Amino acid sequence: MVEPGAVDLTALPRDFCWGAATAAYQIEGGAGEGGRGPSIWDTFSHTPGAVLGGDTGDVTSDHFHRWREDVALMAELGLRAYRFSVAWPRVQPDGRGPVNEAGLDFYRQLVDELRAHDVEPWITLYHWDLPQALEDAGGWPERDTAERFAEYAAATVAALGDRVRFWTTLNEPWCAAFLGYAAGEHAPGRYEPAASVAAAHHLLLGHGLAVQALRASAAAASGPLQVGVTLNLHPVHPASATPAAQDAARRIDGMQNRFFLDPLLRGRYPEDVRDDLAATTDFGFERAGDLATIAQPIDMLGVNYYFPMVASTHAFPGSGTAVLRPPKGPVTAMGWTVEPDGLIEVLRRIRRDYGDLPVYVTENGAAYDDQVASDGAVHDDARVAFLAAHVNACVRAVAEGLPLHGYFVWSLLDNFEWAYGTSKRFGLVRVDYPTGRRTVKASGRWYADLIDRHAREAPVR
Repeated sequence: MVEPGAVDLTALPRDFCWGAATAAYQIEGGAGEGGRGPSIWDTFSHTPGAVLGGDTGDVTSDHFHRWREDVALMAELGLRAYRFSVAWPRVQPDGRGPVNEAGLDFYRQLVDELRAHDVEPWITLYHWDLPQALEDAGGWPERDTAERFAEYAAATVAALGDRVRFWTTLNEPWCAAFLGYAAGEHAPGRYEPAASVAAAHHLLLGHGLAVQALRASAAAASGPLQVGVTLNLHPVHPASATPAAQDAARRIDGMQNRFFLDPLLRGRYPEDVRDDLAATTDFGFERAGDLATIAQPIDMLGVNYYFPMVASTHAFPGSGTAVLRPPKGPVTAMGWTVEPDGLIEVLRRIRRDYGDLPVYVTENGAAYDDQVASDGAVHDDARVAFLAAHVNACVRAVAEGLPLHGYFVWSLLDNFEWAYGTSKRFGLVRVDYPTGRRTVKASGRWYADLIDRHAREAPVR
């Protein structure tokens, strides 16, 4: 067991943000309730063989009915912030047209309850649950979807902008585009490499249009909005010193990291990535002015970090190369290497290549095969050790002067882990799916102690 004392918090400022994160489809349930329309994940999860064990998000953690209980748990853990996503089909069942006030009321109540417990709400507008009606019209490979996303963003901020200061447009557009439209592993389950690149571009365009909509909103009575985007970023290392492996690492870094960072923060796609993709796409979907729209100024960058990547020279959808993750040490239940130094590497790279933009670790966590002890407790010592190591990496990053301002654990609750269903547990809080019962794990208690200790010991600067 790693004790809280294993983390030296003296380098962190008093206003360093401690939070936890979730996503709507993964925890809400209530799939057919409150006027919510179907999403691509409803369709995908009900497709035989698409999700391990045939699991769906129809009920999952049942947050739709248990949100008050869950906010009370957040307060018990001492969370300073809660990052959650709004379900687009709960706000606009068909992805366009009039809003569903019952859906917005759910989020109004949730936000008010969070504020009543002194937990700062952080909204993510898109965490992969595209309304099925928009997918039926072509989905993210179609430009219209980006425009509909901006309308949804405007409607949501009009309803919640007086209560919510922190807004994230997209979560991990890499996954939405390439796992969803090229690899077929995520919704909508398509195998179309060229369409996946168009989807990535339109996701980025949707981000830019949504930033404009958020900025234009006059509803932010709580003060100026803090607007950003969240990317899943990885250090990418070659498997060997051979030129082929070096080039594979370049290609994968290009598709995984620079394809998103460069247009967002430099207003252009990397030329080498354009060359790599020339055989499958001509970028005919790109129009004059798109990159300027995508590169709207943002207030913060969210980084989701889980593991480093190692590149070889095998086939990889969309790039011509492969990603290998050889376990050189401990791995999580997902088979992901535990490498906290990779987080510092990512943070250093952002500042070196893109400047001093404020950064938050918006997701970091681990799945383990949690066991319930005879006394009903969950002694998830491996997760405690994982979190302690990564929080220590954050402390080192801040001590180096890197502009890191907060850390969110993935996840608050055990949940529907996409194509893995409910088989993988990331939560600080265990969910017994048949009953919905919540049990705070040892990692949750550890995190609560850490937050409390930081509040008591952090120096005032």
